[in-house]
Amino acid sequence: MAKPVDLELKKAFFELQVKMVEASKEIKDIDAKLAVLTRYLQHAGITQREISTLPSDTKTYESVGRMFLLTDLDTVKTNLKNKETQLTTRAQELESTKHYLEKNLKESEDNIREMVQQRKGQSDSKAN
Repeated sequence: MAKPVDLELKKAFFELQVKMVEASKEIKDIDAKLAVLTRYLQHAGITQREISTLPSDTKTYESVGRMFLLTDLDTVKTNLKNKETQLTTRAQELESTKHYLEKNLKESEDNIREMVQQRKGQSDSKAN
């Protein structure tokens, strides 16, 4: 004999599963974005180290889109520092978002486990 299905429980279980899948996808996206930001930060750091060894009267060019503009060395250093600061800030924002999503994912998993345990408890008490 087939056991009756609690439609309310089934609907709640489905909604929690959807929420978990969406959170997992967002976490993967954030991980990919963090990897890209890390690469940009490494690139900016390497560029700063190389530029710091140049004499102050060296002609430098800074890329702007598809062209390069003659720029003094101090301006290039300042722009690199600003870029690094922006990248670090964005990485911290992504980390906090990731932490929040991981927390929600864990809560969803716990809720699903709790629902399954309650269902088992109800079916065990009905069997006795």
